Amino acid sequence: MTTQDIQILTASKSKLENIGVIMKGLNYVGGSIEGIIKKIPAKQQAWLNKTINKVLMTVINANLKTMSKGKIYNAPLNKTYKTLVTVSGIGLGFFGEFGFAFDLGIFTKFLMRSILDIARSKGEDINSVETQMACLEVFALGGNTKNDDGLESSYYATRILLSTTVKEASAYIAANGTTKIIENVLISNNPLAKLVSSIASRYGVQVTEKFAAELVPVAGAIGGGSINLAFIHHFQKMADAHFTIRQLERKYGEEIVRLKYLEI
Repeated sequence: MTTQDIQILTASKSKLENIGVIMKGLNYVGGSIEGIIKKIPAKQQAWLNKTINKVLMTVINANLKTMSKGKIYNAPLNKTYKTLVTVSGIGLGFFGEFGFAFDLGIFTKFLMRSILDIARSKGEDINSVETQMACLEVFALGGNTKNDDGLESSYYATRILLSTTVKEASAYIAANGTTKIIENVLISNNPLAKLVSSIASRYGVQVTEKFAAELVPVAGAIGGGSINLAFIHHFQKMADAHFTIRQLERKYGEEIVRLKYLEI
């Protein structure tokens, strides 16, 4: 591996293994978010988990329909998606937790589009099953946070943990086609639903923090917009690192890149 590519891999590992100053700062918005999370009632937490799972299942195919095919962008439209989710957070922030479910749906929709856009900018075919599954994996790459206890958050450990369900979901999509997948998107006993459920449990760690942060009476709707901006910036960083590593894997082979990643 060239010195330049080792430097690129090192920068990608740093992005993946550290959540960054902005996300850490959310723990101090108007008090401890960790303390608020512990106070969320079990019934509300169950509703939150169900909402997260449903939102992911709903957006998994919807974005591909409106993404232009055959285009390659030199740079992803990160700022555009940041603007969209910030506006969403501000508009729905006026409704407090009642607007949260709607905001989460819009936020996740645009986040998925942004991830697909980043994937395409790194040379991925966003219409391939493999790339679609790789985009889903980004939602499980939250970085190391206080609330990751019990979850293996190392990048390659996460990919290995998801590998079986990813393969099963890929085979399911290949065998059934997009139309049938959409028709049965909310059926819980198919391989794709099982994969999404597994990813939702990890994405849910960050979403719960987002939910808790928006319960803090800091700046009303403006706070909701700022939190959305921080979260999409975080996941765009995860996506950029993830697809940069996949780019290196196509060049050198997955095993060589993985070993060098662990060595750094």
